[in-house]
Amino acid sequence: MSLGFSRAQATAMVVMVAFIIVGPAVLYPVFLMKVLCLALFACAFNLLPGYVGLLSFGHAAYFGMGSYIAAWTAKYWGLDAEAAIILGGLCGGALGLVFGWLAIRRQGIYFAMITLALAEMVYFFCLEAPFTGGEDGIQQVPRSPLFGIISTQQDMSLYWIIAAIFLGGFLLIHRIIHSPFGQVLQAIRENEPRAISLGYRVDDYKLLAFVLSAALAGVAGAAKSQVFGIATLTDVHSQMSGEVVLMTLIGGIGTVFGPVVGALLFGSLETYLAPFGDWVTVTQGAIFVACVLAFRRGLIGEIGARLKLGL
Repeated sequence: MSLGFSRAQATAMVVMVAFIIVGPAVLYPVFLMKVLCLALFACAFNLLPGYVGLLSFGHAAYFGMGSYIAAWTAKYWGLDAEAAIILGGLCGGALGLVFGWLAIRRQGIYFAMITLALAEMVYFFCLEAPFTGGEDGIQQVPRSPLFGIISTQQDMSLYWIIAAIFLGGFLLIHRIIHSPFGQVLQAIRENEPRAISLGYRVDDYKLLAFVLSAALAGVAGAAKSQVFGIATLTDVHSQMSGEVVLMTLIGGIGTVFGPVVGALLFGSLETYLAPFGDWVTVTQGAIFVACVLAFRRGLIGEIGARLKLGL
């Protein structure tokens, strides 16, 4: 298939694009934009555990810093939307370069704990740094025009921009996975000593994958700040790191479309269970436990395995 899609993936892609196009007719655009931002975040995260075998517990650091940088530059520098989002992505990538260099030399639980500790440092930095607004965050972030001419004030106008960002990020991740670089990443995941024996500099491959994942997470956070006009500590909190792990687990780690489905399910539960107050977390937990027990490979992973489809 073109663009490296299998027949099953091409069908799933058509369904996903159709949902994005038709979605605003039946659902609130702001809700859909939130889901798309979370979906891009989950897809970026999935690049590490799904294709390199590295489980990060600190991806909120890149998501949140991307959100803060985009919000601050849009509000105080008056940057256009595309510039603010690009800077958010670059910030996430730069942070990923530093943190990845420190973390990739460890594996398993040690790698996970290092990423968690580094993310906690970012959280406390954002809590104390003057430019972040502390517990109040950066509020009243203006919706900057795209390229200085395309208004983003209307929800539908911004929706198509966020949809384009998500699809661009999704296709980039798909291309990475199915490139020779992505094949080496999967070889490292399956048997790292063998990859080393074949002459691959596995640390370099891991670091580049880490930076790409962090940069795309930063873009997702930056886009979210444009949607809601605010960047807060919630975006860099460890809970956000846990939520992206859950989204990916529910959808299916190591699947192309799994994180998207996981983000849609998670965003729907978070939004439509809000009237239940404190019971939201309990209800979410029960549903997630049921999903994990019933679908060991995740929703998309189980469907793909049973129908023998590579989704």
